[in-house]
Amino acid sequence: MSTATNVEATAVSTIEWLSSPSTSIVVPVYQRQYRWDIGGCEKLLTDIRAVADEDDAHRHFIGSILSAEDPAHPDADLILIDGQQRITTLMLLIAALHHAVRDADPALAAELRRVLLRADDPDRTKLRPHDAWAHLFESVVLDRGDGAARESRFDDNYAFFRSQIQADEAARIWRGLERLEHVSITLGPAASAQQIFESLNSTGEPLRDHELIHNYVLMGLSHAEQQQVEDEFWLPIERSTGDAIGAFWRHFLIMTTGREVAVGGEHGVYEAFRREFPGQDLDALRTQAQVWREYSDIYRVLLDPTEEQDPEIRRQLSYVNAFGRATYPLVLSAYRDHQRGTITKDELIRTLERIQSLLLRRAVVGVPTDRLIARLCRARAEGPEQLLKAFARITPSDERIRVALKFADLPHALYVLGRLEGLQDPAGFDVEYVVPPAPHNNWSGDGERLWSEYSEDEQNSHRALASTLGNLALIEQPLAERVFGDSFPAKRDTYRRSRIAGTAELAGLDTWGTAAIARRTAALTAAFVRIWPRPAVTDIDDDGLTPILDAVRRRGWPAGWEREFEYVEYRGERWDVPDVKYLFNRVFRRGWTDTREALDAFTARNGGPIYPEMAWKGPWDELDENHFLYMGWDSKYMMSAVQGLLEEAGLASEVFVKYSYIGNVM
Repeated sequence: MSTATNVEATAVSTIEWLSSPSTSIVVPVYQRQYRWDIGGCEKLLTDIRAVADEDDAHRHFIGSILSAEDPAHPDADLILIDGQQRITTLMLLIAALHHAVRDADPALAAELRRVLLRADDPDRTKLRPHDAWAHLFESVVLDRGDGAARESRFDDNYAFFRSQIQADEAARIWRGLERLEHVSITLGPAASAQQIFESLNSTGEPLRDHELIHNYVLMGLSHAEQQQVEDEFWLPIERSTGDAIGAFWRHFLIMTTGREVAVGGEHGVYEAFRREFPGQDLDALRTQAQVWREYSDIYRVLLDPTEEQDPEIRRQLSYVNAFGRATYPLVLSAYRDHQRGTITKDELIRTLERIQSLLLRRAVVGVPTDRLIARLCRARAEGPEQLLKAFARITPSDERIRVALKFADLPHALYVLGRLEGLQDPAGFDVEYVVPPAPHNNWSGDGERLWSEYSEDEQNSHRALASTLGNLALIEQPLAERVFGDSFPAKRDTYRRSRIAGTAELAGLDTWGTAAIARRTAALTAAFVRIWPRPAVTDIDDDGLTPILDAVRRRGWPAGWEREFEYVEYRGERWDVPDVKYLFNRVFRRGWTDTREALDAFTARNGGPIYPEMAWKGPWDELDENHFLYMGWDSKYMMSAVQGLLEEAGLASEVFVKYSYIGNVM
């Protein structure tokens, strides 16, 4: 057997590897900036605590660390090619642990210094990022007194670790750190660093959220147990959801948690699953998996309503699907309650009808529908009255609908016209434009004046109304082919042959123009607001306000963050709060005076953000001489803390944010 001569790979203890006097590492210039956020730090600390609590045989694998020897480099034995983010974060954690215990436990502090500092120069760190940000990193790790007012990812993540680690937990954290392992891959001079880096990071498809969930559920079970769970639960879930399995888990978690679940490359669905379902023994897992399988059976029906036996429910599910799948979390909840007899068939249908009214009315008036369904799931959990109020509050009023239908393009036209005409299924029909969107020069509305003879204003008026409710009709597909583009008088005979009553009525008109469109719009609008009503339980129409629990938690500080909000509504008060930092400060200051018990409970459970002293450098706000609010967190942490405190205090349902124009496009 031949032996590799340019690549050396060894499984090692991460702490022993870092503690070695010969270990010193430099990050090359081509590496990206440090980018881990507090969420990643929280996961790492959770994993370290978990392995610390296991028996001595357990270890936690953090992956591979790829480095290359470079004897010509004056600052390091190793050039770090892959693993910068993990090693940097570990160093920040170890620095926070060191600073927490250096006065109370000199022996442990000495062990930690061996990991952090070079043996030949105790004023320099073993890991040195490249020069653009090396000074920031070393200032944090060495606890220097410079740059107290600065902001950086190093400061943010160090502050998080510092806030979470108390001196009495130091031994536990150190025990977990000592149980970390990685594969150390060191390249010889003839190895291609780029080729190996690409092989480690780019070969194959990355695991998707549902695949990570699958691995997480089965990990730790025996082979026989894995096969049992796979056959009895996971494979039926896959069969029920098919290609939509990723969407199923996201919708299930939105329904379960009542919170939006982030997507977009950060495995937000998987992380939400892990938080909601921590590791369980086989019996608990089987109990929970039965629930997952039950919901996946419902999801199959939502994807294909023809599987529903009741014709009325089947029809309503098909109607809901005209708007896509975004409402599935709410539908899953209501459908399951109907299956179990908790709600009646009529109650289920009312919920499905209200979903349609909500989505259609918002589409008509042109307001977005994102960040709504989690809100409705929370309201439903509080009872039918709260759900009804929640629907009413975000469903546009009849007045807005009447105005919009006069002038705005009709959304979901085939669905709308089909229901207005009482069709069970609009398949086989097309939407007919009585005035075409782009009439030819010989088109006429009365058989006398040609389109080319219309004034410019007349033409613009007709074009503007071409896609509105009053100018649209439903017609059989074969008939639609005959009338396409014809003048109105030429269409009337064909309209007369249609079995759609509203279309046949058009044949009785002599002319067609803007006045006729207006009259028909008024008549159809009366039917529209009757078929898609707004619950008449409140006068508030607040579609511009977002509940605080649905506010976006953004990574970093994107451009425009200083003007994210137009204002914040706090229990009926209007606050001129432009960004999340102001909001964070004001909510916690208000909690300090109004809901102190909840604030203390939240702080104790989360290890901050209020502390008895300014224990590390950074921006602080003094609440009193013995309590200080740390203000150096990243945006995502701050918004999460605001949401958590308001939930703790029972005030979340009374707080809303109004996004500015910039906030809506961020």
